[in-house]
Amino acid sequence: MAQSFTAADTGALAKADSGARRRVLVTGAAGRIGSYFAEHAHRKYEMRLMVRPSDEGVEKIEKFGQVVVGELGELEKLKEFCQDIDTVVHMAADPSPSALWSDLLEANIVGTYNIFTAAKSAGCRRVIYASSIHAVSGYPSDVQVKTSEPVNPGDLYGVSKCFGEAMARYMAEQEGLSAIAIRIGAFQPLEAARKEGSISMLDAFVSHRDLHQLLERCVDVENVRFAVLHGLSNNRFKRLDISDARELVGYDPQDDLTEENPRLRELRLSDTVSAHNLSDKGQKSGLREDV
Repeated sequence: MAQSFTAADTGALAKADSGARRRVLVTGAAGRIGSYFAEHAHRKYEMRLMVRPSDEGVEKIEKFGQVVVGELGELEKLKEFCQDIDTVVHMAADPSPSALWSDLLEANIVGTYNIFTAAKSAGCRRVIYASSIHAVSGYPSDVQVKTSEPVNPGDLYGVSKCFGEAMARYMAEQEGLSAIAIRIGAFQPLEAARKEGSISMLDAFVSHRDLHQLLERCVDVENVRFAVLHGLSNNRFKRLDISDARELVGYDPQDDLTEENPRLRELRLSDTVSAHNLSDKGQKSGLREDV
């Protein structure tokens, strides 16, 4: 785990902020994750919400913060947007796993460079970078990936997210801008998890409220310079190990797709799948005769 994070100082890594109201810039604020975060975090943070000129539904987020309009290619404008900002939550990107290089270059490569550079120029404390499970989806499907293992993208979209993770580490370690990259899984509402077809995201599901909690904890944590964290719910089976998120920022996910999907819920997997330790009902302590 030591290879996937660095601390800013000695002491408890999950130490949170002192309670001051932080100023947060959200890029991609009209998107699914950005708009949900804006709606549920605006009472806690002072929000600046970046949207593109072509974005729809902007009127739905106007009441949650100051809306600013720009493109990721506009470095000087991004520097203005980052002024007086504590934390940038960078969600804007081309999100398609099938995207061509020509689609990814401007938004996911140049745009990522620009937002990190703008945050550094403006003196921001931290950037939270929306990476993806696709940065490591090249591993076999039966492998649970840990944050300390090498990136292994499953598509060019994943390659672009590997660039963002590398940029995050460079900025944190060499340029003094704290950065946390979150590899986000299948971000869906609980209603989607309750559908029969949701079994396809059995090991990658992350609920709205769980990812939101993780984002807030990444904004608030003080003593992390850099980290790669995995953003999944507390599913019985997880493609990505979430131990680092629990330990470094105090992530406490509430949802589990196997408890929401009707077919899987009937199997009572949390009770019927053996843990191979003393939590199993049929196993007794080897100390029972001596204690």
